[in-house]
Amino acid sequence: MKPNLTLLTLLFFSLSGCSMSHTEDKPNVKKSAYFGEQPPGLVPKIFEPKIVSPNGEFESGTFTPDMQSFYFTKAIGEDKKRGFFVIHKENNQWGKASETDLRWPQFSYDGSKMFIGKMYRERQGDGWSEPKSPGAFIKHMAHGRSVSASGTYYFTGYKERGVVGALYYSRLINGQYEEPIKLRDDMNQGEYIAGSMIAPDESYLIWSVQRAEGFGQSDLYISFKKQDGTWSKVINMGVTINTEKQESSPQLSPDGKYFFFNRGDWRVNGSGKRIYEGKQHWVDIQLIKNLKRKSEFPL
Repeated sequence: MKPNLTLLTLLFFSLSGCSMSHTEDKPNVKKSAYFGEQPPGLVPKIFEPKIVSPNGEFESGTFTPDMQSFYFTKAIGEDKKRGFFVIHKENNQWGKASETDLRWPQFSYDGSKMFIGKMYRERQGDGWSEPKSPGAFIKHMAHGRSVSASGTYYFTGYKERGVVGALYYSRLINGQYEEPIKLRDDMNQGEYIAGSMIAPDESYLIWSVQRAEGFGQSDLYISFKKQDGTWSKVINMGVTINTEKQESSPQLSPDGKYFFFNRGDWRVNGSGKRIYEGKQHWVDIQLIKNLKRKSEFPL
């Protein structure tokens, strides 16, 4: 049974209090450093910087922690063929975007590591080392990983073929990563578990999963770590974030001010191939703070 969207919306806004003003309502708000795009309020908006996508082909992207580079994808042409690009800042100005062979890179919070697939590279001056493996613990990883500031890996593992995976974590102990530990059963309910994102201090975890009580396809869910080290009850991030479409790919902005995620759907292109077509969205981090308050003081 689908939730009553009107009731959930009213409850969410009542929890958020009077501070939920939108930057869209403030004409004098200074534009952000994010390619000059007007920052969002507590309602997600599409992140589509014109400097990298004047024709609206932009899908999603990731800044390096120093915000001097931006790796992104665009869906090009009628068949929406995906291209991978990077743009660098030079002399405090963004240069020209160019194609790259780096696909969906992620970065450690301190910028010392780049993660691609199951491998990582270490920063070496202005470049990167050859790919390295963090260890055998990662062999069952699928659909991305997130690494906390202390180096703990959180990822989805699919040990068997199918639609049911599970969330795991692995800590670095005496220079070696431990065998992956599966998170609590109620955190691993549902299908197509993917794209976990751990906060730098491991205070919360966000991931996408399709559940019977959700709003449609995969939704984004969150759990907060309590003072005793256990995880709070799993919370659907609500109607402000989740829709009947597929929400996925959670990430934080380098300055910690915004939460980014993808929203899209599957369709058949002109060549008869089934493809995912989506757009990156962003929202003020206050939305996550409001959800934390909800977890601490449930109705």
